[in-house]
Amino acid sequence: MSTTQAGARGGTADPAPTAKTLRGLDALNFFLADVRDGLGPYLAIYLIAVRGPDQGWNEATTGLIMTIAGVAGLIAQTPAGVLIDGTNAKRAVVIAAALAVTASCLALPFIGNFYLVAATQSVAGVAGAIFPPALAAITLGIVGPKMFSRRIGRNEGFNHAGNAVSAALAGGLAYFFGPVVVFWLMGGLAVCSVGAMLLVPADAIDDDLARGMTKEQEAARDAAGKDDAPSGLATLLKNKPLLLFAGLCALFHLSNAAMLTSVGQLLTHLSGKDHATSLIAICIVAAQCVMVPVAMFVGAKADAIGRKPIFLAAFGVLALRGVLYTLSDNPFWLVGVQLLDGVGAGVYGALFPVVVADLTRGGGRFNAAQGAVATAQGLGAAFSATFAGLIIVSAGYSAAFLALAATAGLGFVLYLTLMPETRDEAAVGGGSDGGMSSAMPATA
Repeated sequence: MSTTQAGARGGTADPAPTAKTLRGLDALNFFLADVRDGLGPYLAIYLIAVRGPDQGWNEATTGLIMTIAGVAGLIAQTPAGVLIDGTNAKRAVVIAAALAVTASCLALPFIGNFYLVAATQSVAGVAGAIFPPALAAITLGIVGPKMFSRRIGRNEGFNHAGNAVSAALAGGLAYFFGPVVVFWLMGGLAVCSVGAMLLVPADAIDDDLARGMTKEQEAARDAAGKDDAPSGLATLLKNKPLLLFAGLCALFHLSNAAMLTSVGQLLTHLSGKDHATSLIAICIVAAQCVMVPVAMFVGAKADAIGRKPIFLAAFGVLALRGVLYTLSDNPFWLVGVQLLDGVGAGVYGALFPVVVADLTRGGGRFNAAQGAVATAQGLGAAFSATFAGLIIVSAGYSAAFLALAATAGLGFVLYLTLMPETRDEAAVGGGSDGGMSSAMPATA
């Protein structure tokens, strides 16, 4: 942070963002909700219901496309975090990523070749890797460490509200205009996302706080006139709790990522392509409506309750959800079970950046660490679609849901027995700076 910026922001004082800046951050999370993940589950519906087997698309080929895009995205995760740590132009990076994701998805109706579809979705995956570290970094740089947990919960609340609204619009409009309506909607939301990003002033983001430095480190560096680089990426590999957390995130997404996609495919077979998009939109809206209060609750109570018991609840609910899907093929039952996605995903989204911040405070590599953990997360998500798709083709939907549930159960056991309570780590080094210690923990 430059001397000018330090003076403008009050030196080492806690950030005091304006109401306009915070409203811009709310709007950014709301409108980016549907853009950041590209087409998401609608990709499977579009390829299976609109293109169909006559054009070579089934559960297995669609799953392979999603895996290829996921692998491309996970390869980009760590470089994306490094980019966010190093750049002071975070707004421009977010805008460029939003436009890249949107353009890649809007090209889909005009191409049919498997390799071209894989290429466009891979571009969307790479660009989408920018959003998680960028939004967390912008938030930390605006509100500082003391308010980070609560603000991340609010971010996730607006993100899920945005998903719910966009899914409701997609479902309603698809009833009249067909599945292609999701492309129109995505284009409109991308424009709104760019406008929301511009509502957040560049000078409202403290770029040193945004990469995980403490106020004391900033003050000492500015006083010495130095511009120290953050700790090396190799330091992250010595952080055993961080590596364990990365593995647990991979298991969570290996279980979770394919559940909604598989339900969408099942609903396509049960209800036909004319109603599949509307039904999956109902699933999304139902889950997102639950995620909003869950994320808000987690953000407000994570410091009081602790990270570990809340994360264990997410794994447990995910396993239960997979089992319940097997009990009935009734579309209303499937939509009802999908409500549980709101609990698991709501907890995960609100706690993921908080736990990473706990484990990396003081090293200046918060966003690189987010990218590294997200790489493991993305690896699990990328293989989830193929994992479930192959089981569906060979053994049916019930077997696939049970396999996904068993994966979540394994994650629960490992988190319970091996993962430390990271809130305690924050308290040990915390003091008056809201839990931001000067050293990154290297062991459990």
